[in-house]
Amino acid sequence: MSASPIHIEGVDKVFNSAAGELVALKEIKLEIPAGQFTCLLGPSGCGKSTLLNAIAGFALPTRGTIRTGAHAVTGPGPERGMVFQEYALFPWMTVEQNVAFGLEIKGLDKAAIAATVARLLEMLSLGDFRQRFPKDLSGGMRQRVAIARVLALDSPIMLMDEPFGALDALTRRNLQDELLRIWAATGKTIIFVTHSIEEAIYLADRIVVMTYRPGTVKRDVMVDLARLRDPAAPDFNALKRELGQLVMEEQQRHHNDELRMAAVD
Repeated sequence: MSASPIHIEGVDKVFNSAAGELVALKEIKLEIPAGQFTCLLGPSGCGKSTLLNAIAGFALPTRGTIRTGAHAVTGPGPERGMVFQEYALFPWMTVEQNVAFGLEIKGLDKAAIAATVARLLEMLSLGDFRQRFPKDLSGGMRQRVAIARVLALDSPIMLMDEPFGALDALTRRNLQDELLRIWAATGKTIIFVTHSIEEAIYLADRIVVMTYRPGTVKRDVMVDLARLRDPAAPDFNALKRELGQLVMEEQQRHHNDELRMAAVD
């Protein structure tokens, strides 16, 4: 499949509970070109994951529309692959079986499945672990398997919800570089949720900074830095300071909101 653009038009998401309405997203409007690497950045509670789930089709908007190419998102679809922070692997399946699972569901013949799985395991340095079970793998290895499983389906859009958030710094950087290599080779459209400013700058063509609840677009920043990026470089750190100020403003709003709620209680 070729890469697909994403069109988000006037999206609101409201959750109803016994405590009343919670407006998670409000008037989100974004046009994401095919092949762009976009990061959604902001503090906890700003609706990053809610927006990603809406694009995935897991939680449809209360108002507004989301389209991939010319098609409206009305639920999960094969053109959108999702990578979660929690790996979401089948513990009773080997690495090889986990990667092959989606292809088997699609009904591909055994030879095609074997060839695709072998190629992806080699690409992600998992060939020596094909017969291992998830419990026998490190966190970084499990996430490689999760990425391989999404790549096996060849979805033109990859949605990634803080996939490296639970990893140590060295493993995280290795997987960031691996992801950039895959993205450069495949040209997929990637939307990547993170609360790490440095990670967003290191990875993205574009960073969408979101406000604390209700989540709206606070700033839409194109990252005009050459790749591969050096986190120690002056231009990298200048952008890091700028984005840090934006995120801290929203973090302070979050803190003030919690103080008001505590005072009411």
